[in-house]
Amino acid sequence: MPKVKASVNIENVVASATLNQKVDLNAVVKGYPGVEYRPEQFPGLVFRLKRPKTATLIFNSGKMVCTGAKSEKEARRAVVKVIKELKKGGIIIIGKPEMKIQNIVASASLGGMIDLEKSAYSLGRTMYEPEQFPGLIYRMESPKVVILLFASGKLVCTGAKREENVYEAVDILHQRLEDEDLIYYE
Repeated sequence: MPKVKASVNIENVVASATLNQKVDLNAVVKGYPGVEYRPEQFPGLVFRLKRPKTATLIFNSGKMVCTGAKSEKEARRAVVKVIKELKKGGIIIIGKPEMKIQNIVASASLGGMIDLEKSAYSLGRTMYEPEQFPGLIYRMESPKVVILLFASGKLVCTGAKREENVYEAVDILHQRLEDEDLIYYE
């Protein structure tokens, strides 16, 4: 195990849902004047919730995309709440939504400095062009995520479909950086 435990924060969970039915977006606007709907600019309606603090795009096809949740559970809660609100506003919704987590974005701090130059060679499946971008881009195979790694020991992990994939990826990378002497603690 690494000497220092990485602190991981889930920043955003993106979930999609489908109602398997059409939704009359103009009727939603009538029931909820607070929603954002400008069909000439964008075909979806934006339904914001204060708790959990999320924004859910609703399309007339019955497809929905929820962003801003801080956990898988929160994303599910938000979708269920939006559907409940739609029903309250007189929108008839027949079945249960089919929901899927599309992407989880997390940040983490490994607690040490990282030699990005050496890491680019050691890790493989990386891209590092400091003149273009200060971080190293690492495409991990398993779990399948992309990690942006910075010299400060901070990182951003994206592409995970489950929260445990994030923790697993950070632990695997952290261990590898230690095993190959690529991380230095002050």
